[in-house]
This record gives sequence, structure tokens and C-alpha cells, in this order.
Amino acid sequence: MSVEPGEAEIRVAMVGAGAMAQQHARAFRDVPGVTLAGIHSRTRTRAEQLAARCGVKHVCDSVPELYEKTRAHLVVIAVSELAASAVGCACFEFPWTVLMEKPPGYDLSDAAAIREEARRQGSKVLVALNRSFYSSTRTALDDLRQRPGPRHIHVLDQQDLGYAASFGHPPKVLENWHYGCCIHLVDYFRIFGRGRLASLERVFPFDRKQPRLAAAKLTFDSGDTGLYEAVWNAPGPWAVTVTTAQRRWEMRPLERLARQDAGSRELVPVETHAWDRDFKPGFRLQAEHVIAATLGRSSDSPTLDQALQTMRLIGAIYGDVENA
Repeated sequence: MSVEPGEAEIRVAMVGAGAMAQQHARAFRDVPGVTLAGIHSRTRTRAEQLAARCGVKHVCDSVPELYEKTRAHLVVIAVSELAASAVGCACFEFPWTVLMEKPPGYDLSDAAAIREEARRQGSKVLVALNRSFYSSTRTALDDLRQRPGPRHIHVLDQQDLGYAASFGHPPKVLENWHYGCCIHLVDYFRIFGRGRLASLERVFPFDRKQPRLAAAKLTFDSGDTGLYEAVWNAPGPWAVTVTTAQRRWEMRPLERLARQDAGSRELVPVETHAWDRDFKPGFRLQAEHVIAATLGRSSDSPTLDQALQTMRLIGAIYGDVENA
């Protein structure tokens, strides 16, 4: 999915210079035919440091300057949730493809407003839901496509607001932590669940005043079923299992994969791709798919609409909205 020989280089610009921006820079610069053309950050010193490490040509003081100096084909937005709207809307004014870090907005209404502005500007917007590009996810999905029967998707989530607060997240982000962090897990229902969501039942309704448990049963019109369980402010794993009549796949932790075949109690580990060891998991393959989407080729890159779909599902699970 990289640039073909003889094609012009693909120029990538960055907005943001934090940890996630650094991981994106490492992944994109490794794709043949891709050049990191420029960077803008509210903290110029950090932008200069990242530019020096990754060979970025231009350090810019604004989004318009970033576009004018780079004429980039793609801009990667890796900023805080509270800054996503302002930065996104500034980027939508220019004719590049936009890749936004997740979540695309600090809550459902913020994400919906971002989507509406993107539509108004006619901007092509993707969202970096990198777990869809884990080799564990892709291997399981490739196998599941060969099995036509119903799937049961079980997602185990765990969140700790005290731990999140220790990183200095602002109150508005903490109040909407189920959007900011649960998207990592809830998006697996989009990845593995087939068809339209037919029903959702809150088995354990979430109590915002005393966050402890959230659980929901999902049914899809394809016959697939799902169960989401989240433990709040107590220990627990992040894990996903997908079960069919012939085989069960388990990701625990999410970067690792094991299978259990019918008639066996043995859980057999499956080797993951080297990219998920050499880069932040999912980022290297994600970069290739984003470049493919930028070039108008076939790509599995999640769109802003798909990310908003997952955020609506989070809202339904956690009682913010009635229907996903």
C-alpha cells in the first residue's frame, strides 16, 4: 500500500508534538515514498525537537502556514481532546486528507459538531483507531471471515478515574472518560460485529456518582451477539474474545492473540507481526492504510463517521443516549 515506483512522494504534515505525534511520525516516515514535510504545535520547542529527531523540514506557527509551506497530502492531528475541535476545524479549510487521533472530540456532541464541520468543508477525515490494525485483530478477523456462522464478541474493559487524574487530565476530559478511553475497547464491536445493531440492553446501568460497573448485551441483525463489561476504579484486564462454533479467539492483552479450537481446552498462542513490536502496535500498518486512503485506493482506515458510530454506541452503553 506504499507509494508505487515513479509516483510523486506523499507529503505528511503533523499538528501536535506529544507522545502520540512522535509515534505517528515514526510510523509514517517508515512508509516508502512518504516524507514528513512539516509540523505545527502550540509549543514550538517541542515541535522543533520532534522535527530534529524525525527529519521534518518545516516547523510552522499556524495551520495555514503549515499547509502553505508543505502543500501536504495528509495532515495528522495528535492533540488533546479539548483542542481537537479547534484544530480539526482549522485543518478542514485545506484540501488535504485529515487523520485525527481518537477520540475525535471530548464527548458525543463535540464529535458530532466536528463531523458536521468536516462535511460542510467537504473534508476527508479518518480517525486513528489503531487497534483495528493490530496484527492480533487482523489475524482473528481474517480467520473469522472464513466462518459464516454467528459470532459472540465479549469485551472486557477496565477504567480507573483516579489513575487517569494522576496524569493531569482536565475535569471535562475526566467527566467524559468513557468516550476518551472506552473507545479503545468498544470499537471492537464495530470491527467484529456484522450487520446493524438491532438491540442493546444495559445489564448493569452505569452510575456516574459511584462508578463501579457497566455492562450491556448487544445483538446484531446478522445473528452476532456481544457482551460488554467494564470495571471502574478496581483492577481488571483489557481483553476481547470472539467465539464461533469451530474456534474461539482471545486477545489478552489486546496485542497478543491465542486460539482455542472446538474439542480442545488448549489455548494456542499465535505469533504477531514484527511491526507491532517495532512500532506502537497497529501504527505501522495503520500508516500504510491511511496513505492508501489519501491516494484514493482501497483502505480499511476508519472514517470519522465510523468513529462517531462507535461513540454513539458508548453513549448508549453508558446511558447518555437511548439508541446507538
